[in-house]
Amino acid sequence: MKLQTVKYDSLFTRLDFRSKLLMMLTITILAFLWESPIAGGILMLSMIISCLFAGVKLDYLGGVFKLMIPFYIFLILSMGFFNVEQVKLLAHKTELTTLVSIPHTWWLIGGAKMSWEGTLYGLNIVFKTLTMILVIPLAIFTTDVNQMTVGMVRAKIPYKIVFIFSSTLRFVPLLLAESQSIIESQRLRGLNFEKMGWLQKGRVYAKIAIPLILNSLSKSQKLEIVLQSKAFSGSSQRTYLHESALTTADRLLMVASSILFLIAIALYFGLGIGKFAWLLYP
Repeated sequence: MKLQTVKYDSLFTRLDFRSKLLMMLTITILAFLWESPIAGGILMLSMIISCLFAGVKLDYLGGVFKLMIPFYIFLILSMGFFNVEQVKLLAHKTELTTLVSIPHTWWLIGGAKMSWEGTLYGLNIVFKTLTMILVIPLAIFTTDVNQMTVGMVRAKIPYKIVFIFSSTLRFVPLLLAESQSIIESQRLRGLNFEKMGWLQKGRVYAKIAIPLILNSLSKSQKLEIVLQSKAFSGSSQRTYLHESALTTADRLLMVASSILFLIAIALYFGLGIGKFAWLLYP
């Protein structure tokens, strides 16, 4: 899964990165806070729609879902079978509703019960993680790296942290391109990568990791020499080629994010909207 910049011009591509940072922070906090699978599902669907509207490729979203499916299946099963006491506290119930019951004659797992409430809690965690995964391309894929760097500096983030972040974003595509070049060179030598099983592919990727690590170390050493030769101090008091200015749309997004956060916090602690039992139990 490579980092990419969307080709589609939308409202998100014209926004300043500072407003996107505040939006990311608000959505991430709400995803952590809300325990309700209904509220979490609504938030996740809004992220999917926003990503599609911003021009994030559907293939990328599908790839993310396919990559996370095994983890999510394990998560739902483990929460449904084993997370009992926490779910009882959240649901305010002494006994959970049995969804699946395994016969006692089965070896090792006989008598285990999968609860409906535990399954819903697992779904909520799935929605949480997907929301936090999708908010990243919504902000980063729609922003040029240079604009991102200037916006983070204008947000009073220390320049050393900004430089590390921007360098990482630039290094990741290079490493992915190098790994693809290594695989292509192996194909030219007769490696039939498409007909390999998962175990064989894993062995090939493990062998690729060694030259990738060595190349990344070499690049990092060259970058260190270049920075030292240019007397890099990490100070933000410097000139910038690109500018970062807040527009009316940016200010509206920042105000809307702040209002949404305050309202959500008030409703959560005041009326219980967003808690696990919200709309599930009277």
